[in-house]
Amino acid sequence: MITTEDLSVRFGSEPLFEHVNIKFSAGNCYGVIGANGSGKSTLLKILSGNLEPTSGEVHIKKNSRIAVLKQNHFEFDEYTVIDTVIMGYRQLYNIMKEKDALYMKSDFSDEDGLKVAELEAAFAELDGWQAESSAASLLNELGIDSSVHYEKMYSLSGSEKVRILLAQALFANPDILLLDEPTNHLDLKTINWLEDFLINFQNTVIVVSHDRKFLDVVCTHIADIDYKNIRIYAGNYSFWQQASQLIKKQKEEENKKTEEKMEELKNFIARFSANASKAKQATSRKNMLSKLSFEEIIPSSRQYPRIRFNYSKIPGKDVLSVKNLKKTYDGNVIIKTLSFDVSQGEKIAFISKEPLILTTLFNLLEGIEIADSGEIKWGVTATHSYFPKDNTSFFETDKNLIEWLAQYSSDQHINFLRGYLGRMLFSGEEAEKSVRVLSGGEKVRCMFAKMMIANSNVLIMDEPTNHLDLESITALNDALTDFQGTVLFTSQDYQFINTVADRIIEISPQGYLNFKMKFEEYLKDENVGKRRKMLYETKQAVHSK
Repeated sequence: MITTEDLSVRFGSEPLFEHVNIKFSAGNCYGVIGANGSGKSTLLKILSGNLEPTSGEVHIKKNSRIAVLKQNHFEFDEYTVIDTVIMGYRQLYNIMKEKDALYMKSDFSDEDGLKVAELEAAFAELDGWQAESSAASLLNELGIDSSVHYEKMYSLSGSEKVRILLAQALFANPDILLLDEPTNHLDLKTINWLEDFLINFQNTVIVVSHDRKFLDVVCTHIADIDYKNIRIYAGNYSFWQQASQLIKKQKEEENKKTEEKMEELKNFIARFSANASKAKQATSRKNMLSKLSFEEIIPSSRQYPRIRFNYSKIPGKDVLSVKNLKKTYDGNVIIKTLSFDVSQGEKIAFISKEPLILTTLFNLLEGIEIADSGEIKWGVTATHSYFPKDNTSFFETDKNLIEWLAQYSSDQHINFLRGYLGRMLFSGEEAEKSVRVLSGGEKVRCMFAKMMIANSNVLIMDEPTNHLDLESITALNDALTDFQGTVLFTSQDYQFINTVADRIIEISPQGYLNFKMKFEEYLKDENVGKRRKMLYETKQAVHSK
């Protein structure tokens, strides 16, 4: 159990939250939500002891072990995979290494023997003999093959490191589990596995996530950071949405009734205060008026960008044709004889266990990379805008936001540019700051402004929800649902895919699947399930429609 006592955090003169008194109980999973910059990650750092609050205290039950999902993917590069996982239980790992070092001594003494006996006892008490097998089992569950368990971390890919660090956090049943964006860079299968793990986890979980389905599935409570406070709601994310809106509506209705009552009292006082026979009643109403007050409705830190995509060129029926596309990297085939056609208005989600495949495909469609063979043919009326997963190169400049957006606009009028930036929550002086200092979420919103100005009838988006808060994800979700053009995209956000896409194309190095259906139906269909299994097991290409 964790409790906070009068907890306050300030950066400069501006508070993130003040005088917070909350309790996180064992057996519950708490989803921490709030706008970008509201202090979600800061809260986790304070709870873990990695950051000191401005004032107040955090109380943790004695002898509780806290596990934290590490964010630095290079921190353990010189360690083996299996050791990295076991390091999630630092006390056990230290005992194991100290014991091994003593056994390796060439001049092993009686004193060393006594020390080893102590360590062996402590090792056994911590279930150390099962550590390697438990770590290996966890790695296998997360898709890390046994062949790499004793390799150094630096030899693995970024996506593999993400899963290994997740295994480290989950290892050996910690009392308190702190997870900051655990679903980032995970494929849908691994996310489903993590959901099942957390549902069955018996201790305390506190998780920051922008994945709405994930929050709905795993959370028993929501910790909402807003109004410079943290409030805990029982229930999952969907319940919080309903409850928070209901509370706000109730306050607004109470204030409306109070305002009407005030007007009624003021009118009576104005009419009868000079009337001797009514003076006593007028005085009574003055006393009543002085006691009335409005429910405080503090401005929320949540802001929804106003995203809307339109197109200036009327699209034709035939948007895109891809025939027998093939692409290799370092001699390995990653796209094999891929073929599909796209018609106007289709919204296609591309999914894969290997994100590189999808980024490569989108780069091929945009002409950024060249295929080994095959044909990509765009319709004569198709105009397309691309949202890349890595937007770093777009912001390597000293321009401010207005100057940056002007590069992509035929209309150079400052009010026109400010209008688009304002819709992306950059108003006033915010629109004049350097693009070099933008956060990840701010850069994404700038890319949306660029795409909106382009007025293209085809949108290609590679993981557009990365770095966004829930409000921005909701705004983008609604914008793509309303868009009348064509959308080709990939995402790890289940709800985003399920509400936007009407067609699913799943790609592996062995082949692909192509089904016109909603994502939920795609995942549940038994026939599709069999074909998906073949897609990743067979060495023969799978082409299904």
